[in-house]
Amino acid sequence: MTQANSVDATLRTLLADVLGLGEERAAALTEDSGLFGELPEFDSMAVATVLTEMEDRLGIIIDDDEVDGEIFETYGNLLAFSLRKVTD
Repeated sequence: MTQANSVDATLRTLLADVLGLGEERAAALTEDSGLFGELPEFDSMAVATVLTEMEDRLGIIIDDDEVDGEIFETYGNLLAFSLRKVTD
């Protein structure tokens, strides 16, 4: 499994767990799938939990100044951000 595939799988599992999406809905997310504002489960409280879980599960540190709304617009944006953090 490539690092990108591993991060993708981890992120999907994380979203399924934190948002209660279930594996099927999480697996169906595409790069263009909207997150914040699109998924009713993904509210401002969920953002903090998702960030904390990303740090724990991906072994990364996310600084406050790195976080902006664009990261949570789509699954593709969140995945790209996660990949950048993992490979840095």
